[in-house]
Amino acid sequence: MDYKKSKAPVNTVTHNIMDLCDETGNIYESVVIIAKRANQISIQIKEDLSKKLAEFASYNDSLEEVFENREQIEISRYYEKLPKPTLLATQEFIEGKVYYRDPVREQATPVEA
Repeated sequence: MDYKKSKAPVNTVTHNIMDLCDETGNIYESVVIIAKRANQISIQIKEDLSKKLAEFASYNDSLEEVFENREQIEISRYYEKLPKPTLLATQEFIEGKVYYRDPVREQATPVEA
């Protein structure tokens, strides 16, 4: 998923609870799916940010030579302005872009031969 091109809102938006539980039939299951996807997105964003900031890392042991890098500040600001992972995950879930499965239900369902 390209979170940079997402149509997710930057600010918090109120959603109808019944819309969230349409697909699963259970609001709690929907919230768990959204939360797990938000964790995945958060990890992906953090890895991307770390890779970009690692380019600017200086490995000096001297604390006296602290300097500001304009590009590094701009990258950090860009990532701060992105929608939060929970908003991205909720938007994906509403649009039906999240794949999920429940192994317990799959085992409980008898397989027809």
